[in-house]
Amino acid sequence: MAISAQDVKELRQLSGAGIMDCKKALEETDGDLDEALAFLQKKGQAAAEKKAGRTAAEGLIETWIDDDRTTAVMVEVNCETDFVAQNDQFKVFVDKIVETVQVSKASSIDELNEVTVVGEDANVADYITDQITTIGENINVRRFIRYEAAEGLIGAYVHAGGQIGVLVEVKVDGGDRDDIESFARDVAMHIAAMNPGYLREDDIPEEDEEAQREILRAQAEEMDKPDPVIKKIVSGRLQKWRGENVLVNQPFVKDSDITIGDLEGDTEGATLASFVRYEVGEGIEEEDEKSLSEEVAEQLRGT
Repeated sequence: MAISAQDVKELRQLSGAGIMDCKKALEETDGDLDEALAFLQKKGQAAAEKKAGRTAAEGLIETWIDDDRTTAVMVEVNCETDFVAQNDQFKVFVDKIVETVQVSKASSIDELNEVTVVGEDANVADYITDQITTIGENINVRRFIRYEAAEGLIGAYVHAGGQIGVLVEVKVDGGDRDDIESFARDVAMHIAAMNPGYLREDDIPEEDEEAQREILRAQAEEMDKPDPVIKKIVSGRLQKWRGENVLVNQPFVKDSDITIGDLEGDTEGATLASFVRYEVGEGIEEEDEKSLSEEVAEQLRGT
């Protein structure tokens, strides 16, 4: 049967699909608008499911913090390419996810997936599927965290165009609040740059320190030194490792003459309580699979 231009136009308005896709859907369903819409939705769902299997290690990290700096959230949302990560549509999507995390009580990705997106009729899981279909890449909300500072305030910092994000909790007992807020932000910036593993030496798990000790011992034994010398070398290098990986031991990135511990001591009323640092894609293993560009090239070649 002949497909009218008006039918194609109406289906495009309902589905957001391209002209050729709408025309094909109408042809497949004998011009039935409702069935054609369902056809396109199923096609989009199938395409989204296929894309969902691809590695997404690019993306953005975004934070939100309330006016009194006592509640904050941080979210990492991943996509496949840096090009999409800088796309305005993707950024709007990330904004909506952050706002949804902010107002929800979700404590896990599974719980978040069931929450209705702020300003939308879909839950997070369905909204992600819609974005995958529209943007054309695998997209996922990888992780999020909510910080509550009942006894103080929170410092937040996002670096490198959304590639690194940090939240820092500071307990407050007196002092000037503006000074403490400035301290919290400086520490968050420092953490973004220096990536400490622990807040204080007492926070280092015994198994982490023992594993590092074994690594250093193995390295020292290759020097063919007497055991007492090896022990001394290991002890010195272990102390250096603590200095490099414990936040309060690190030289302050803006003034290497003092440590973060010194900065904490000089900020009246401030005690560092905890921190969390996200970096886009950290820990994601790149699979040996076709890249997005290779897949597009194959499609253009008709393979």
